[in-house]
Amino acid sequence: MPDAPRPSRAELRARQFHSLRELLTAIADGNAFYRRRLEPLGAEFFRIESIEDFSRRFPFTTKSEVAADQLANPPYGTNLTYPLAQYTRCHQTSGTTGTPLRWLDTPADWDGLTASWLQVLLAAAVKPADRVFFAFSFGPFIGFWMAFAAAERLGCLCIPGGGLSTSARLRSILDHRATVLCCTPTYALHLAETAAREGIDLHRSAVRCLLVAGEPGGSVPATRARLQQAWPGARVCDHHGMTEVGPVTYECPAEPGVLHVMEHAYLAEVIDPASSRAVADGRRGELVLTTLGRIGMPLLRYRTGDLVQPRFAPGRFGVPPCACGRHELALTGGILGRVDDMVIVRGVNVFPSAVDDVIRRFAEVVEYQVLLTRPGGLVEMGIEIEPTADCPEPAALARSVQEEFHIAFALRVPVTFVPPGTLPRYELKARRWVRLNQPQAA
Repeated sequence: MPDAPRPSRAELRARQFHSLRELLTAIADGNAFYRRRLEPLGAEFFRIESIEDFSRRFPFTTKSEVAADQLANPPYGTNLTYPLAQYTRCHQTSGTTGTPLRWLDTPADWDGLTASWLQVLLAAAVKPADRVFFAFSFGPFIGFWMAFAAAERLGCLCIPGGGLSTSARLRSILDHRATVLCCTPTYALHLAETAAREGIDLHRSAVRCLLVAGEPGGSVPATRARLQQAWPGARVCDHHGMTEVGPVTYECPAEPGVLHVMEHAYLAEVIDPASSRAVADGRRGELVLTTLGRIGMPLLRYRTGDLVQPRFAPGRFGVPPCACGRHELALTGGILGRVDDMVIVRGVNVFPSAVDDVIRRFAEVVEYQVLLTRPGGLVEMGIEIEPTADCPEPAALARSVQEEFHIAFALRVPVTFVPPGTLPRYELKARRWVRLNQPQAA
């Protein structure tokens, strides 16, 4: 909790080691998925001597392995530490990067996950007197339900927005005098776009905090600026999590755009995606997580696919605390993107978050889409932008965006405009990157 004493790096690592040994003891007999994976290592594995010993000896867990297990052993797979009767919650991943995964939780695990989500709220300075509006339909994804449960535990008035149109949600936000809005960055911008189109002045809104997740936008400087401009007086607070691991980070109260990993609940590693070796201080890499408190359906050394840039290697001691006084692992820029989302265009690495940062600098761009083709075996990129209805010169706007891309990436990326209302809008994760199937040249 933000008001609790700040443990040092050494204290955090000691607590993690204790929790890790408890986790390994719990899953040693009952969890068939990990028992099969541990058998080649021998019984001595459960008497690990250090966190470094664990990381050196235990293999990574991948999403494809978990998915294959669930397909072979439907409906939940064999990654269950307890008999099925002890589980009370079932959630599912979005399936945006492969086969959807089902995830179960016991009451004890759910209580711990909710406590972690409560930390997200407290770091965002949410108070019991706040009124929290949840601008999404309550489907099978865990974040919806967990955010609601955490806000309810804090004592907030919780206002569900499921089953409503965007216009109806706007009216509800205003009618209830909601002070906190939970949604994706894309949907927060879409709400503001709809408000402008319908003549709703968001200066009338009581929203003072936009609590966003689901996309990298919340920690992208230009996107944050657009959000705060669209919602006058509101502060953007980012965080991230995954259905299969739970809530992972909260935004640093002192440094916008920096996310802290909740290391009481996770053992974090950052590796080079290509070599699978730990990265040095300040180097970008893939986030790997072990769920220390989610014992019923755990993940050990899980390759999340999220690209991050830690300020220091997770195993380092003696590093100075963050500006907020915390020693928890700090990720500069939040989640930078996905390992499998990066594209190489004429030798330049291009990440979706970097593209978003360029386009969101232009207030007249309402929405955009990235088109990827392979005309000669190499990736080429084009961008479609949708200008505001009152944009006086859409062609000039497209040229300006194209020039900005050339400055940012040293690439000539063709930018064209489409009529207002052409491109899709998104309530959940935006899918702006479109790979067009184009025959390769002979």
